[in-house]
Order: sequence, then structure tokens, then C-alpha cells
Amino acid sequence: MNKMKRYWGLVPLLSLLVAFLIVPLLFMIIGSFQLDTTGAWTLSNYKEFFTNGYYYQAFFNSLLIALVSCVLGLIGAIVLCLCLLQLSNKTQEKITFISNLAANFAGIPLAFSFIILLGNAGVLKLLMPSLQAFNLYSWWGLGLTYVYFQIPLGVLFLYPSMKEVKQEWGEAAATLGTSNFYYWRKVAFPFLRPSLLTTGIILFANGMGTYETAYALTGSNVNLLTVRIASLVSGDVFAKPNMGSALSVIFGLLMITLMALVSRKERK
Repeated sequence: MNKMKRYWGLVPLLSLLVAFLIVPLLFMIIGSFQLDTTGAWTLSNYKEFFTNGYYYQAFFNSLLIALVSCVLGLIGAIVLCLCLLQLSNKTQEKITFISNLAANFAGIPLAFSFIILLGNAGVLKLLMPSLQAFNLYSWWGLGLTYVYFQIPLGVLFLYPSMKEVKQEWGEAAATLGTSNFYYWRKVAFPFLRPSLLTTGIILFANGMGTYETAYALTGSNVNLLTVRIASLVSGDVFAKPNMGSALSVIFGLLMITLMALVSRKERK
């Protein structure tokens, strides 16, 4: 009886989990196998994804920008963490606090800030005429904004692990006559590999799932998966929520498969 009382506090949390996660997920999966007009069971939504080049292009574009921003964000986070470790603990705390703010500064506010700085009449373009050729509302501008919020997010996940790399390990390796490259390849990298893989997955998922920033900057000009799902649900001309559900399920399966492969590799 006492054990049952301990779990009563979880009832509100479980209720929210079921209401706002489990139930919408079930409706999304069920809706992906139904027609928008009649509600009949079908696989036509998934068939249309593989046969309609427009949806396939949206998936490929999202995959491409997610991979590029993930790799650049991970590299930038590693470099920034290495620089942070050379500073005092007090300075490290201040910079990680700023990184936390930058990681959460995304969506419409981030897009608006970049428009003020690098838009057609942006402040930096007025001060630096060499930037006039840069188009913020293109793939390059979208990639820049993605990398901007990917780097501080990567720092938040990598910094604790990289701080655990002991300086004595490098000194011991140097005493044994090994090079710095050999030390990072055989000692530091194996220690950091789980954190690097986990951070990479998070950055990739963040890049794939970003919607507000992309829509605020480019609207429907850049064909991305999240923009297509939103347009199918809200309906620019007419709504196709079941097709949007199918695209969401495919996106979820991609992320689950990726996480399963990484977890299996780590177990080996």
C-alpha cells in the first residue's frame, strides 16, 4: 500500500504525457493510413511520398541541411569547448550561460534578428558594402541561421564531457613519448565518442525538426519537410492532414532508426 502511495505523485505527469504525447501520436499514425476525403484505410499517403518528387525533394532538402548544420555545429562546438577549457572556471560559467541563452534563442526571434543584421537593408550590409551580395533569404542564409543555434546547443551537451578529460592523461601520454594526435585518437576520442554521437543525433534531429526559423526567413521558397507538413495541415489552398501525418511518421521512423543504429554501435 505504501508503494502505491509513492506513485500517486506521477499521475499528473502521466496524464499530461498521455494527453499531449501518446494520444496525438496514435492519431497521427492512424491518420497516416487513411484518406483525407473518405477516411478509408489505405497506403496511398506513403505511396505518394515515394512517387511525388515534391515530397521527396522536401525530405532530401531537410536531410541535407540537417546533416550540414549538424557537422558544422559539432565542429564549432568542439572548437569552442577546447577554447573554453583554457579559461578560468568563472569565465567558463559565464560563457556557458551565454551559450544556453543562444541555444534557446531560435524560431521567429532568431529569424527577425538576422533580418535586422543581414536582411536586404540590414545593419551589417549598410556598414559593410562587401556583404551586399549575400542573400539571407536563400540556402546560404538558412544554413547560417541553422549553424548559429546548433553550435551553442552542441556546447551545452559536449562541455561537461570534455571537462572530464583529465589533463593528467595528456601528460602521461606525452611522458610515454606519444604524439598529441595519437593521444586524442587513442585516449580522448574513445572517451568522448558516446557524447559526440549523442550530441550529433540531437543536432541532427534539431536541424530536421526546425520550422519557425526556416518559415520566417524563406516561407515556402525553400522546400523543407517541416514546411511541407505545416502547409498540409493548415492548408495553403486545401488541407491534407493525413498526408502530413504520413510525412511525420516517416520523419519519426528516420530518427528512431538512426538512434537505434548508434545505440547498437555503442553496445558493440
